[in-house]
Amino acid sequence: MEIIVIEKQAFERMKQSFENFTCQVKKLCESNQSKGEWLNNEEVCNLLNISKRTLQTYRDTGAIPHSQIGRKCYYKVSDVGQLINQSQTKIQE
Repeated sequence: MEIIVIEKQAFERMKQSFENFTCQVKKLCESNQSKGEWLNNEEVCNLLNISKRTLQTYRDTGAIPHSQIGRKCYYKVSDVGQLINQSQTKIQE
């Protein structure tokens, strides 16, 4: 095991930087939680009664916004609701 010695002031600056970073992450997480729930592919397909391929087409054409983490796509509930409202408006016209 290697032991590294640093000055107390340097340690305090690092500690303060880490605490500031932690506060920023907490604020970001809190603000994102208030924006609504996220749905995965299967949940959106079930809500819209569409196939996974149709959902892929919606993503490709920009009909529904999404976020991707790794290979998984997620959708805001509000965006899915907006797509439903647009579809209903087109049907009524």
